Amino acid sequence: MTTTDNVVAITGLAQQALAPQQVEPGGIYLVATADGRIERVDLTGPEHTGQIARKTGRTIVRDADSFLTYYAKHHDDASEIYSDVEQLTVTAVLDAHSADEPGFGEHRLHLQLRRTRAWEEWLALDGKLVDQDRFANFLEDHLPYLESPDAATMLEIAQSIKATTKAEFQSSIRLQSGERKFAYVEDTKASAGAKGDLAIPETFVIAVPPFEGADAYRMTARFKYRLSGGQLALGFKLEQPEERARAAFADVLATIAEGVDTPILNGTPA
Repeated sequence: MTTTDNVVAITGLAQQALAPQQVEPGGIYLVATADGRIERVDLTGPEHTGQIARKTGRTIVRDADSFLTYYAKHHDDASEIYSDVEQLTVTAVLDAHSADEPGFGEHRLHLQLRRTRAWEEWLALDGKLVDQDRFANFLEDHLPYLESPDAATMLEIAQSIKATTKAEFQSSIRLQSGERKFAYVEDTKASAGAKGDLAIPETFVIAVPPFEGADAYRMTARFKYRLSGGQLALGFKLEQPEERARAAFADVLATIAEGVDTPILNGTPA
């Protein structure tokens, strides 16, 4: 056996003879193995210490009150808030950079407003013309959102529209009251069919909450129609619905601004 072989053997025996050493969680240790290698043992992870190093994650909330509740619990003096009017979102970086120290920027709160089903349904029919029966059914299904004329009057209008679905419409005129009157013949096969008029207001007003947890916002809807081959198609055009959504977002932002002690920046965090 050579001198080198003797050294390796003696070193191995010495390492094996070392008594086990107790280590504490939270540290990093270098351990000599029997074959002469040095192993790194990291006991700093949460599985060893029972604690995470810092807060991380992205929490999504749906209304201003929930945003303020979470922000109050987790923010510090360096926390930042950003608003994006195009996306209708508000984002808080809870562990942002301070003026003197860098932050990780990995703990974020995101307000993502969700449009109500009613708002989506009104916008889905906005600017479209549909047959009388579908239009009348839509009005009946959305009576709670009709403000002027009132729901009872609009229900009567819807029922009148349904009652004339099999009539042949011949003309329309605009009255001084602002109503639109449509002349029709009920029995199109008989030359002496019963005649009548269907009166519809030129505009009506609805009040619909754009977002879950938000107040209702008023919008004017202008009736639209088309006469073709004796058939009447009806619809409406909402006046600036996206502007009303932006106004609702501005009110949500104002609520948040009142509940925090940091300026809200216009933009998107890095």
